[in-house]
Amino acid sequence: MKIATFNVNGIGGRLPILLKWLALAEPDIVVLQELKAPQAAFPHAAIEEAGYQAIWQGQSRWNGVALLSRVGEIHETRRGLPGDPTDDQSRYIEAAVGGVLVAGLYLPNGNPRPGPKFDYKLAWMKRLDAHLCTLVGLKAPVVVLGDFNVIPTDRDVYKPERWTEDALFAPEARAAYQQILAQGWTDAIRHLHPKETIYTFWHYWRRSFERNAGIRIDHVLLNKPAKKLLKAAEVDLRPRGWEKSSDHTPVWIELADQGVSRPLK
Repeated sequence: MKIATFNVNGIGGRLPILLKWLALAEPDIVVLQELKAPQAAFPHAAIEEAGYQAIWQGQSRWNGVALLSRVGEIHETRRGLPGDPTDDQSRYIEAAVGGVLVAGLYLPNGNPRPGPKFDYKLAWMKRLDAHLCTLVGLKAPVVVLGDFNVIPTDRDVYKPERWTEDALFAPEARAAYQQILAQGWTDAIRHLHPKETIYTFWHYWRRSFERNAGIRIDHVLLNKPAKKLLKAAEVDLRPRGWEKSSDHTPVWIELADQGVSRPLK
């Protein structure tokens, strides 16, 4: 089973990019972030024509998350992160698919720092920590993936000295991320590629992608049952090089087959 995350940075304008990548990479399950579209504007028909079922939580102009599957019915378990009933930002979606619990998230950016946006980021991470505590010990495989907006270590950023004031590289955010890992989660990319230079995001300016001046902020976390099934974890660089693509690129893992149903198409 191939499970991927892709921050599309606006599904309306970049739907052709997403459809091209789905046809090329053939992921079984995908979580999307930054739909930047209201609920009614999600391109459900086009996604279905590509062979995928979908659930989504849209939001006008900002945020928005979705989960797609071509290997079985999506059983939604949660929409929105618990812990703050006043939070109306679309940043978390969770479902059981093919014997795996998949949680897709879009963690707040937090800039400028300090300020209310950074405070919201840290509060959101605290709520995420509390919720993931309830999932990490499940006997079923659990995969938590998405745009975490956290650069975990110096190895995950080109020229770390340029990011010292940024919320993505703030000590408080990195500490909160490490606290989540300490529950028993495994960072799939770092587990299989502990010393490689790997990025998932590059700014549009100054030929950042061509120079590989990027950061790693899109992560895939596994609980112990999922880790036991892990066969591969990679970053797909191809979409980032396409014209008018997102500033993120997909990250995917492959889990050993547990007898899931075949693709719908």
